[in-house]
Amino acid sequence: MGTDRTDVIWHGRGGQGAFTASKILGAAYTLGREQGSALAFPSFGPERRGAPVRAFTKLSPSSVRDRSEISDADFTVYLDRDLMSSVPARGTVLVNTRESFGDSRVVSVDASGLAAEVLGAPIANTAMVGALAAVWGGVSLESLYLGVENAMPERLWEKNKRVIERAYALAGGRI
Repeated sequence: MGTDRTDVIWHGRGGQGAFTASKILGAAYTLGREQGSALAFPSFGPERRGAPVRAFTKLSPSSVRDRSEISDADFTVYLDRDLMSSVPARGTVLVNTRESFGDSRVVSVDASGLAAEVLGAPIANTAMVGALAAVWGGVSLESLYLGVENAMPERLWEKNKRVIERAYALAGGRI
């Protein structure tokens, strides 16, 4: 992690879209008005759907050259509450849950509920992207729309943009 770089670790299960979330954020940061550099990549083995996976996003106004996994992130995002065994020592944590935590660094987001309402399925990844963007403040809502268009099939754009917009608005008030 460099002083001008923002690092994000995404924790999810296979099929929950952790890598897609990472790609949306990276594309938004590079294609939108931020015009920065991003690197988005997954970390998983031969596991099947439902197995724990991680994805990483590195965002910087200058070129991102470091391709190593992130161990100490500015933001840690849990698409599945069951994957969070403890709160990381540093950074802001966003968790897909209705549960409240006694730590001001932890932001609870009912992303599954929001996604179920808008998408008809509890696929939390784009809601967590919207919440992260609002809490961070480093990427605009309009840029996130470009990220969706870059990382998802066109048939999914409209509803996922709505999910992002709603989560962004909710998280602006720290949900």
